[in-house]
Amino acid sequence: MSRKATLHFIDSNSRHRAELARIGFSLGHHSEVYGDISELSIHPPREGIIVARDLPDQGGVSMILDRLSRLGIWLPLIAVETDPRPGRIVEAIKAGALDYLSLPLDPDRFERCLSRIEKEAEVFGAARRRMIEARDRIASLSVREREVLEWLAQGSSNKVIARELEISPRTVEIHRANMMHKLGARHAAEAVRLKLEAKLEPQISPQMSA
Repeated sequence: MSRKATLHFIDSNSRHRAELARIGFSLGHHSEVYGDISELSIHPPREGIIVARDLPDQGGVSMILDRLSRLGIWLPLIAVETDPRPGRIVEAIKAGALDYLSLPLDPDRFERCLSRIEKEAEVFGAARRRMIEARDRIASLSVREREVLEWLAQGSSNKVIARELEISPRTVEIHRANMMHKLGARHAAEAVRLKLEAKLEPQISPQMSA
């Protein structure tokens, strides 16, 4: 790497923090350590890579990324833990972690991971910001408006949506108009783009409709 990234280690154990920082410094990176996110929030970092312990009893990676988002911190995150279970790794990656490494850190693997992620950092930050903003907008929708958006994202017409939801096409038009207004979407393509950017699990199981 021509330019070393600043590493932000979050770990409640002081001994673990010191060891993580030692590895970071040994690889030529400036390293900052924090006991928790509250400590990091005092001076929110605007660049670098966050390395955080995945602690399920404290909400895990999902909670960490949620709190970082609320602080306006869009930095890439690497999750770490001792002997992580496959399920934890999958859950962390789904939540938004860019990688998951086992402790103790293997310096060579860690450096390869950092080299890859630093190239993706700017794109990651922008994409995550769009995802959170899209989720916030979608959260404002009523259940029926959300259903209309789900079917719209499947490419369904108002007629098909009406049949699937067992309501009239006119009612679909009303829900669709309200949904578009809340999302700030000028046309259907914008609403669908927001749905895709939010990366939410589908709430419907559409059948093949004519």
